[in-house]
Amino acid sequence: MVRRAAPAVLALGIMAFFAVYALVGPNGLFAYGEYQRRVVEQRAEFDRLDKQRAALKNRVELLDPRHANPDMVDEVTRQKLNVVHPNEVIVPLK
Repeated sequence: MVRRAAPAVLALGIMAFFAVYALVGPNGLFAYGEYQRRVVEQRAEFDRLDKQRAALKNRVELLDPRHANPDMVDEVTRQKLNVVHPNEVIVPLK
């Protein structure tokens, strides 16, 4: 009788293992809340990076050699060469 019941018990044990794993495992139903939290964090990070990218894109467009903004060119040149007049005040933004 034990020999006949062994395959069924083994199959039930395997099914129970996968059922518990589907609930408690790293990709289980209980991990759904963690996924939602991470999605919110990733969206916030994406928004921050998108704003930074837009600012950099604007700066690049202002420095385009075909039609450069004179104020931006002057700012970048003075910043890179460290050239200022004695009566000017430099306000670092970083």
